[in-house]
Amino acid sequence: MTGIQLAPTFTAAFQDTVAKHPHNLALSTPDDSVRLTWRQYGDRVRKLATGLAGLGVGRGDTVGIMLTNRPEFHLVDTAALHAGATPFSIYNTLAPEQIAHLFGNAGNRVVICEEQFIDQIRKAAESAETAVEHIVCIDSSDREGTISLSDLESRSADGFDFEASWRAVQPTDVLTIIYTSGTTGPPKGVELTHDNMRAEIEAMTEVSSVGVDDKVISYLPDAHIANRWGAHYTSIATGMHIVALADMKKMITVLPSVRPTFFGAVPQVWYKLKAGIEAQLAAERSPVKRRLAGWAFAVGKRRARLMSDGKPVPAALKAQHAVAERLVFSAVRTKLGLDRVKFAATGAAAIDPEALEFVLALGLPCCEVWGMSELSCAATVNPPDAVRIGTVGKALSAAELRIAGDGELLVRGRLVMKGYRNDAEKTAEAIDADGWLHTGDIASIDDDGYVRIVDRKKELMINASGKNMSPSNIEGTIKVSCPLIGSAVAIGDDRPYVVALITLDPDAVAAFAAAQGLADASPKALADDPAVRVAIDAGIRQANERLARVEQVKKFTILPDMWEPGGDEITPTMKLKRKPIAAKYAAQIDELYTRS
Repeated sequence: MTGIQLAPTFTAAFQDTVAKHPHNLALSTPDDSVRLTWRQYGDRVRKLATGLAGLGVGRGDTVGIMLTNRPEFHLVDTAALHAGATPFSIYNTLAPEQIAHLFGNAGNRVVICEEQFIDQIRKAAESAETAVEHIVCIDSSDREGTISLSDLESRSADGFDFEASWRAVQPTDVLTIIYTSGTTGPPKGVELTHDNMRAEIEAMTEVSSVGVDDKVISYLPDAHIANRWGAHYTSIATGMHIVALADMKKMITVLPSVRPTFFGAVPQVWYKLKAGIEAQLAAERSPVKRRLAGWAFAVGKRRARLMSDGKPVPAALKAQHAVAERLVFSAVRTKLGLDRVKFAATGAAAIDPEALEFVLALGLPCCEVWGMSELSCAATVNPPDAVRIGTVGKALSAAELRIAGDGELLVRGRLVMKGYRNDAEKTAEAIDADGWLHTGDIASIDDDGYVRIVDRKKELMINASGKNMSPSNIEGTIKVSCPLIGSAVAIGDDRPYVVALITLDPDAVAAFAAAQGLADASPKALADDPAVRVAIDAGIRQANERLARVEQVKKFTILPDMWEPGGDEITPTMKLKRKPIAAKYAAQIDELYTRS
């Protein structure tokens, strides 16, 4: 497939899209309370860029954005680009001192936020290291010391030439700063240029075409590279319609009304999808329908596995699959709201192969991808027509791969970031003199070019006998085997065997409590419930059957705590903070190894 050829900058790409598709829908909300065409989007970007220029924002400046997923994000981010500036997003869960660190690094004088975040922003702005002068509040006009969005749009700027401003943007200019989620220290500011992201989108559209008839739900944080690439820049480049969902917890419920054509999710979402479908099938009262569904998924899985292994699908299995598709799969996808999906992605962490096989059996073209902020998002992707389960696919055309002597995966090409903002030392540590980015992931590449990620270089677990293990593989296997589990942390470094810390998924245990007739459905109460313990124990035993003996979890403890994204235990992008977890729960871990 031939990918699209983009204009050299995203300001030029935006203007091209507005000119070509003025009447197409560009931005909306799930309830259609907001609907903006590309012409309306373009008109507001012109006004907002002028307003930002009136605040002194110009070429080379930065603009901070702290918003939930809403149409205004796209308006102000794109407007900042047209003013010649570099916009960056802030995770909504960050504490004031963390926000102050970002502001100090970015040097922004303007912040655009919602009313709910004003107190956090003001407290952060009080820090001596920040340069914040103006706070724009998009959903309130009466907060003292702030500027409303309508005020910003109505401002004039002496001498500001909108046309000249966006045309002056260069491919080498910094498009955005993505602040890493900080599992091993303070966030680093990844500077991505217009050309970096242009390379990403051009290469990804070689894998799956995108156009004005496509639709995506923006529900992941815009501070995360995946959402900026998939639900912002790709739209600017192709005219794809974005549906902005402010509350990501409602994502599953809005799918049937939105019916996206592109859908990306982290493994936990796919695990929940699988568990939900299996629970509904188990609750089906008709024995005939239950048997039919069971047969259909068995057929779908056999077909998916054969295709993954590169083997031909026998004619008889093709015929069976056609029946399963007509009688079961098409109806399930329609009920879920995923019947129009032509490209689905899973990333950010390794997905359990059994879960991916289930999703593929359902008929969803789910492609595991791999990448990082430093690579403008994805660097490898499974081809939709040649998914190889257990791999993260092949290199995009814009990326060159190499395995170092110690097994680390190295990447070179136009996708590689400009560098870490104001940190030449860490940039030099990440990108060597030959332009290779050292990713920190241990991997292998087979003869067909498919990449397998073993684990993070710094997270490989070595037990007391010297056996190397992947904690993320163990954790993924546990989670897919037991839907009640929210987070699982495998412990075993320098230990005689593997144990696990478990937290409960609030939605799953609420349903479990209702089915069991339990009065208190909170994870804190259910952590000590015998029925929950039995269910978790069964899931762990099932997971152990799929793990090597040395990887099997011998003991576990269910924690009464809720781990929220951006908290002490997991990052805003749902990555485990292993060292803080090990320190915080040292007593519980030691107890697992001392009790008989």
